Amino acid sequence: MTFADHFSVGSASYAKFRPHYPDALFDFLAESAPARRDAWDAGTGSGQAAVSLARWFANVIATDPSASQIDRATRHPRVTYRVEPAERSSLEPSSMDLVTAAQAVHWFDRARFWMEVRRVLRSNGVIAIWTYNLFEIAPPIDEIVRQFYGGTVGPYWPPERRLVEQRYQPIDFPFAEFDAPDFVIEQLMTLDDVVGYIRTWSATRGFIKHHQVDPVDDLVKELTRAWQSPEPRLARWPIAMRVGRLA
Repeated sequence: MTFADHFSVGSASYAKFRPHYPDALFDFLAESAPARRDAWDAGTGSGQAAVSLARWFANVIATDPSASQIDRATRHPRVTYRVEPAERSSLEPSSMDLVTAAQAVHWFDRARFWMEVRRVLRSNGVIAIWTYNLFEIAPPIDEIVRQFYGGTVGPYWPPERRLVEQRYQPIDFPFAEFDAPDFVIEQLMTLDDVVGYIRTWSATRGFIKHHQVDPVDDLVKELTRAWQSPEPRLARWPIAMRVGRLA
């Protein structure tokens, strides 16, 4: 399977504008793992999940096939970054207590990734994958964003995006699955933050590449009218997580 690089272009914006996962999510993973020695974050992007894992785990390996993403990832003394595909890591067999893939597994060759997870997890080790779809702020703003998402840039979403919209439920997950709590990302965002985040969407960049025009320029005008105030607003992304153990 050829690596489709949707994020190297604009990787600095990706690191700056992507939302941050709640601490409670990582507390749950640390409590679920058989030990807190070693964790692997696959498809780490800008390292958001990896750095949060480092609060709990002594050693975090964070991999991504994009050298540009790794170059801009957030540094941490307990996080080691490697430019590697999720399906073929340099990790030792039975060396990880936890494997995570945050907003990433829909891009993977999952059959090969599951084999790699089984190879590197220790006995009773945990695998967690999660995703989030559209944020919610207020109905007038949400309606404008939904129209942009599904209408303006809708044709430019890669087919893998469908799994995100389906909250990862159709994914074959060959592990001893157990329930995860309901987590929600909550983050104060200015209008500029929202605009910057939307510009990180792969579909937005696909539209720009095809038309040589930035569709966000018109979106800003609509959002400015709906925003009504210069004050930040609370944005919420419900998280869909699947978590299991090596059986």
